[in-house]
Amino acid sequence: MADFTIYLGNKNYSSWSLRPWLVLKAAGLDFDEVVIPLDMAGTKAEILRHSPSGRVPVLHHGDRVIWDGLAIAEYLAELVPERMLWPADQVARALARSVSAEMHSHFNAFRDHCPMNIRSSFPNRGVTPEVQADINRIATIWRDCRKRFGEAAVGPFLFGGFTIADAMFAPVVSRFRTYKIELDEVCQAYADAVWSLPSFQEWQEAAGNEPMIVEASEF
Repeated sequence: MADFTIYLGNKNYSSWSLRPWLVLKAAGLDFDEVVIPLDMAGTKAEILRHSPSGRVPVLHHGDRVIWDGLAIAEYLAELVPERMLWPADQVARALARSVSAEMHSHFNAFRDHCPMNIRSSFPNRGVTPEVQADINRIATIWRDCRKRFGEAAVGPFLFGGFTIADAMFAPVVSRFRTYKIELDEVCQAYADAVWSLPSFQEWQEAAGNEPMIVEASEF
């Protein structure tokens, strides 16, 4: 049994679960995972057995319990500083934390109208003017990070190498594919890099094999 266990929602739908799972992979730590099917009769009770917030994801590390995806990511960054889960440069690190926090707490229209659904395809469905405004802001963030810190660094991600910021935006990459959102060349290259990550490919395969259906995310 691994020292770490992460409790997740359905891999096809749970954007909140995907983020810290990718960070765990990037941290190089052995961990066990438990998927708790969402929107079922016993879901809430089962999650409360493991998470004081009643939500997933939640990470158990021995007798420590860390909930909320961004908190989990920060915890892991402190445990394995050699993995550079945040950029080494202080200015880049400040920006990475800012855009991660913005992704964590904003873009409600995009979340509500375009839920994550990795194995489905809904071209342009749900793209209201409010959603388009969120998409435009995300694209601006990506272009700015790549121009200021990514282009001069080794690696195709926002700050060159893969960081927590990329994990935070990984569900957006999935949504852009599901809803067939057109992107400019810089943003598309970045989205392709995230999509092609071996860890994200592993998650996608598991999502495609899940039997559970959340009707609210299937339109």
